Amino acid sequence: MSTAARPRLLLIDGHSMAFRAFFALPDTMVTSTGEVTNAVYGFTSMLTNLLRDEQPTHLAVAFDAGRQTFRTERYPEYKGTRSPTPEAFRGQVPLIREVLAALQVPSIDREGIEADDILATLAGQAEAAGMDVLICSGDRDSLQLVTEHVTVLYPIRGVSELARMTPDAVAAKYGVPPERYPDLAALVGETSDNLPGVPGVGPGVAAKWINQYGDLDALLEQQDSVTGKRGEALREHAAQVRLNRELNALLRDVELAYAPDDLALRGFDRDALFRVADALQFGPLRERLIAVDPAVQDEEPVARASVSVTVDVLGADGPGPWLVARRGDRLGLVVEGRAHPADGDAWSLAVADPSGAAIVVDLTDLDPRADEALAAWLGDADAPKVLHGAKAAWHELSARGYTLRGVVFDTELAAYLCYPDQRGYDLGELVERLLQRDLVPADDAAQGTLDLALDDTGENDRSATRAAAVTELAEVLVGETGDRGATGLLRDVEIPLSDVLARMERRGIAADVPYLTELEGQFGDQVAREAQEAYDAIGREVNLGSPKQLQEVLFDQLAMPKTKKIKTGYTTDAAALADLFAKTEHPFLAHLLAHRDVIRLRQTVEGLLKSVAADGRIHTTFQQTIAATGRLSSTDPNLQNIPIRTEEGRRIRRAFVVGEGYEQLLTADYSQIEMRIMAHLSGDAGLVEAFRSGEDLHRYVGSRVFEVDPADVTPAMRSKVKAMSYGLAYGLSAFGLSQQLGIEVSEASGLMQDYFTRFGGVREYLAGVVEEARASGYTATILGRRRYLPDLTSDNRQRREMAERMALNAPIQGSAADLIKVAMLGVDREIERRGLASRLLLQVHDELVLEVAAGERDEVEAVVREQMGAAADLTVPLDVSVGVGRSWHEAGH
Repeated sequence: MSTAARPRLLLIDGHSMAFRAFFALPDTMVTSTGEVTNAVYGFTSMLTNLLRDEQPTHLAVAFDAGRQTFRTERYPEYKGTRSPTPEAFRGQVPLIREVLAALQVPSIDREGIEADDILATLAGQAEAAGMDVLICSGDRDSLQLVTEHVTVLYPIRGVSELARMTPDAVAAKYGVPPERYPDLAALVGETSDNLPGVPGVGPGVAAKWINQYGDLDALLEQQDSVTGKRGEALREHAAQVRLNRELNALLRDVELAYAPDDLALRGFDRDALFRVADALQFGPLRERLIAVDPAVQDEEPVARASVSVTVDVLGADGPGPWLVARRGDRLGLVVEGRAHPADGDAWSLAVADPSGAAIVVDLTDLDPRADEALAAWLGDADAPKVLHGAKAAWHELSARGYTLRGVVFDTELAAYLCYPDQRGYDLGELVERLLQRDLVPADDAAQGTLDLALDDTGENDRSATRAAAVTELAEVLVGETGDRGATGLLRDVEIPLSDVLARMERRGIAADVPYLTELEGQFGDQVAREAQEAYDAIGREVNLGSPKQLQEVLFDQLAMPKTKKIKTGYTTDAAALADLFAKTEHPFLAHLLAHRDVIRLRQTVEGLLKSVAADGRIHTTFQQTIAATGRLSSTDPNLQNIPIRTEEGRRIRRAFVVGEGYEQLLTADYSQIEMRIMAHLSGDAGLVEAFRSGEDLHRYVGSRVFEVDPADVTPAMRSKVKAMSYGLAYGLSAFGLSQQLGIEVSEASGLMQDYFTRFGGVREYLAGVVEEARASGYTATILGRRRYLPDLTSDNRQRREMAERMALNAPIQGSAADLIKVAMLGVDREIERRGLASRLLLQVHDELVLEVAAGERDEVEAVVREQMGAAADLTVPLDVSVGVGRSWHEAGH
């Protein structure tokens, strides 16, 4: 990366910098699966900045192999006062090593040796070999290594601000040259290492003595000449000073498997980098890393295979003859436009064939004959097309009056099924990952040839390149989906569902704007009232959104029990405040929590008002590729975050109403779908009988667990078994159950044991699904949707246990997601077959919302019940609840 005459070696103290990153960033940085990532994120971000700013040619990261070293053998109290490693940090060093492995950067450790000794050895060898050396460490002992060609980058603030400690900088700060810094440290002591210094002797006095006597040895030889109380203290602690100096001297001759020449930076392993970045959900940070990949920075870039695309010039007849000549071929299609459900547009498209020929069509300047030919091809169900994100293209083309049919493969959906835990499925990233190319056209595009390896030269060229990439990418992903058993799921569920979702998004759902406006005002008034009540409770006004001011009120003024310690004091997050309120029942907390809740409701209403389109309807966008379990999500606006179990949430649902020309809204959802799937998958006779008998499930389970008649199951008993039944399906532990129910862990453990005694099939299933996934590497839903869980065999206990919880969760939640998708397809297909005017509008969790035309209510309900009930052939019946009304709330059931 560097063009300097001397090679530049960057050495990093892994544990030191990871620990600083951990405390610099909040431990609320977690993945969607609950894995804390603040240390690995901060470390990786720091490394990215160093690669960018310092441009090293060589790089290595050293780690401590454990707390037992030759220094602890010499002095057992060494570092003995350090606090236990925080649990949230413990599992993150292996994650940092995974990142380094993906970057092909050596991570070095050796039993009994500290990271500093490894760095000292490599620094000395590198300097002798004619290299410049940078050492990034938060351990001041590394300052003894500073020379003309060795610089220490010492963290000032977190890991984002580093001081360059050169010989002059060390001398200016400590008053001694770098080689004498260990003498100074021996006199002053090092609290973090539990090395006591000479009482009353600080850096200034220590530097004065060293400069006066020359070095520590000379000072100790002449210690009797040092007068005053400090002289007495020096003589009294001389043995400790000698020990300090012995311990803080870094080894420079450690035997290592690497020499400096072995540490030359190589190009990153992009596939491994994508995998680890996806697992850690480091989207933007991954892009920053790719930008500093040595393979990209080299003067001679790593050669990439390329695909040439010939851009055919259209004649007077437009695209018709070109498309007719390729009838039957599977063609890649890319549409350039705006994919908003209510305000879409398309201005051009590109089509590419498997041989490498492509055309680009300007949709804003087509004569009638060319337009007719293009429309015929787009709407031909027998003309096979491959797209990346067909639903977006549907909206773009529909806005121009075109109908899109014949989609036989969608590379975005295929990639999602193959890599469900990936955070995004950008076409360029997939081309880079699976085809090992960059998605940009070549410089010679003007001559009609495009190459996926070079720079962009125009919008049309870009479109043609993307179409060619989609065509080729499909070939790879056809094989991938086949290998992963996802061909049928893609063909029969996900691709047809994208068409159904596109039409649902285009329809939207009617909104009562005056009511929403009124509701916004009411919630605004309530925010003000709750704030005033909170002020009255403490006798003054504070900023209720300021953690600092809340800490002062709660822990100073009101002297409440301290919450979890964080970098800025004590946490004031919602969970901590709710726990404080449960302990104290203080009115300030009651109104503060209510204030936060109402603010969220007001923000929800404000977002809905902004989302109302010109047609008076709200058009959400359904995302198929977000949740690894297969569940759909809703964005712009998110209709899944509207609370359903609170009165305030129900008030918001009243704003969603039946549209003009329709009679009612109909809602339908599955009853206890996860538990029915659990009964089917586990085959437990007790659960199966409970559903077949039609009894209340939780009352039935409660009667078995507590050994009482169903009539004697109290609401408290029913609540406990309900929480446990659902929790077991999501890997809930005894501790988690105790927290959820507010009971002792021992009681929760006993409750789980009693449950498993009565429902042994569930225990066997839960144990079996984890072991099967550990052997195969994945879990599968009823329809074969896989979730790959490589961490099931991880040496990291935290990651392994997290993967085990996902293994329990994925088959049940994923099967529920598959069932509602199959039901949607069936309902939509049957409505169309019968020629009904009613239509699907929304899918939220396990609920469908339809707009019912006049006179069709009974028939639509029959269709919905039939198709939802037939979505899967389970050993227990699928129970469907239906409601109707003029609003979404009124149609609830």
